[in-house]
Parts: sequence; structure tokens; C-alpha cells
Amino acid sequence: MSQRSAISTDQVVSVILGGGEGNRLFPLTQERAKPAVPIAGKYRLVDIPISLSLNSGIKRIFLLTQYLSSSLHRHVQQSYRFDDFIPRGFIEIVAAQKTREGTEWYQGTADAVRQGLIHFDNHPHEYVLILSGDQLYRMDFREMLEQHVSTGSEITIATLPVDKKAAPSLGILKADAERRITEFVEKPKDPAVLASMESGPAMPKGRPYLASMGIYIFNRETLRDCLDGNDGKDFGKNILPAAIGSKKVSAFIHEGYWEDIGTIGAFYRANLDLLAQEPKFDFGLSTAPIYTRARFLPGSVVEDCQVIQAIVSDGCIIRKSILDQAVIGIRSRIGPGCQIRRSILMGADYYETPFQQEDNQKRQRPAIGIGEGTVIEDAIIDKNVRIGRNVVIRAAGKDRDMDGENFYVRDAVVIIPKGSMVPDGTVI
Repeated sequence: MSQRSAISTDQVVSVILGGGEGNRLFPLTQERAKPAVPIAGKYRLVDIPISLSLNSGIKRIFLLTQYLSSSLHRHVQQSYRFDDFIPRGFIEIVAAQKTREGTEWYQGTADAVRQGLIHFDNHPHEYVLILSGDQLYRMDFREMLEQHVSTGSEITIATLPVDKKAAPSLGILKADAERRITEFVEKPKDPAVLASMESGPAMPKGRPYLASMGIYIFNRETLRDCLDGNDGKDFGKNILPAAIGSKKVSAFIHEGYWEDIGTIGAFYRANLDLLAQEPKFDFGLSTAPIYTRARFLPGSVVEDCQVIQAIVSDGCIIRKSILDQAVIGIRSRIGPGCQIRRSILMGADYYETPFQQEDNQKRQRPAIGIGEGTVIEDAIIDKNVRIGRNVVIRAAGKDRDMDGENFYVRDAVVIIPKGSMVPDGTVI
């Protein structure tokens, strides 16, 4: 935000949507909510919108949760502890609950916010910033807020210029020269409709369409008016199309990287992109850090390994192995002679004790980690997985989407679910 602006972020509350069942990210969402899915070795997806809010000076944050939210709650409570040095700062978890009106589960994004209004109203504010809990991007929300106020908008939608190929899978908005939104179409498939939604010559070359990023700023009373006057369940499908005709709805154009982590393929690509010399998303940006839980783990031990491209998180022990395009999560154990290529290992939630190690031997089961001589290619290994010796896990030669015994393939990536065991010598 420019120094001349008188807008204070104390007038804003941030509302992060915890998401639905996350079926397209299954089996990573088999035991956790989408925003709790680990990313980049040591973070979780929810760390992105929380950190962006904090870096933008917004310190009053509501997290709306529903499905399989235990690990998400635990992560947030352990990671973000505000104190007296942050006046009126908090992160409040708002879980779906049964009320006298009979509502139980959130039925969509708008319904979740509608049920949360009673909690937001306990705190003075003029603007509501609504964010998704499963997207990867960087944005200073103060710039969006400044445009919202300076243009006298009642609703501002963050938008991304996209090309003709991407447009049919997104919500497309049409804006005039003053960036006022005049039309909204959800996932336009009809070529004639799509052609009519171009937003004019001011758009970047080759990207004439404005796609909704699922990020909104509402004036406080406008939000209540929209939700009270429309029983629709979703912002994209119901609330925003209805508001365009009666409210001043504007587009904030974001030119940077943005990825909706809605599928296994998107999740996999986003992780491996972090290994690039110039990644599209940089977790290490010193001026706007991405926060997460502070863990007291030792530095990793990497012994006699060939490391071509890899992220190695804290507390790992890796011996005499090859890491080629590998993201290695916290507390990972990789035995000698392993080859990890184009794969994501999420690591472990804990170290096994001597008693547990002894119990593994008695039960003849592998320890948590990767046994010696194992080859893993084009795969995601979820947390606390036990993989034995001389195991082979490859996506090559398999159907793009299939369910196997103790594994899944989605978007041509093999996934070993959380807590699974793969015996010695198994070939997947």
C-alpha cells in the first residue's frame, strides 16, 4: 500500500475457507483437510493464506473448517500463537456446527461465510477479505484493498489474465475500461460465449480473459446484504453473478504466479517447480516469509549422496543415495543405495523410539522411512510410510488413474497413502 493511503488494515478481517472434502486431492485428503496437506517439505497449504495475511498487516484471521480438520486445527494452534505484542491479533478456528436453525455442514463457500458472520461481527471491521486455503501465490492484499477503497467498490475480485485454453476451466469475468465487472460466467464451454467474455485491448497479449482467483474483498454491509438476500451456497455460482447487476463489483488484476492446488497433478507440479533455478513460487523471500510451525529438529545428515536437485528438510538422515528432483520432508530416513527421482517424500510426524524400533524387528516390519536399495520414481510418499528394502515404485507403464493394492495412481503419479507399509521386495 502506498504511504499516502489512509486505509488501515485494522479495518479488515481475513476469512480463510478450509475447503470441502477434497476429492480431487485424494488420497492425500484421506485423513486430513485440504489446507493441512504438506507442501515443500515442511509447510502446509494453509500457511500460505495465513502468511500472506500477516505480511499484509492483517492480523485478525478466521479459519473456517469442516472435513477431517483435527490435524489442521493442531497445526494452526501450534504454529500461530499471538501475544500482547500484536494488539487484537488472533487466528480463530470456526468449525461447522449444528445450530438452532438446523444447519450442520457448510454447503459451499458462501454458506460457510454466512454461518461465520456471527463470529466476524464480534470484532469491529469495515472490510472482509475472503481467501482460499489451498492456493499457491503471493499477493500484498493492501494493494487490492487500496484499489477497492479508492474506486468506491462494494466488492473487489482478484483476477488473473489467462489464455483461451485455460479459460473454460475457470470462472471468467468481463470488465470495462475502469475495471468494473459487467459479466460473470462459470467455466464457459460454448465458444461463442467464451469469445464474448474478452476484456478488451488493455489485457496482456495472448491472455484476453480475466479468471477469478477465488479471492474477494467485500464491504462489511455489502457482504451481509449479498448473503441475506441470496440463499445461494457458492460465491462463484450464486452470489457474485447476482451481485454484478446491483453492486459495484471491480476486478483487481494480479500478474504474478497463481496455482490452485486442486488436483494431484497440480500439487505434484507445484512441488517439483520449487526445485527450479528460478521457481515460480519462492518460499525463501526474506521480505515476506511464509510462516509455519517452529520445530526443534537437528540439521539433516546427508552422507555420500549424489544430489542433482533436491529440497532436504530438517531432521533427515540420507545415506549413499541419489536424489534427482526430490522434495524430502521432515524427519525422512533414506537407507543406502536408494534412488529418488521426480518424487515427493513427506517425511514423518515423529521419530521412532528404541522400543518402537525393537517392536519393528519383532514384527518383521520396516521402520518408518525408505529401506536400502529402493527405487522411487514419479511418486508421492505420504507421511509415516514404511517402505522396505529393494522396493520399486514407478508410475511408468501404469494407467493414468487407477487404484492398486496399498497404492493409488492419479494424474500419472503414484501415491502411497499416509501410514502405509510396503514390504521388502515389493514392485509397484
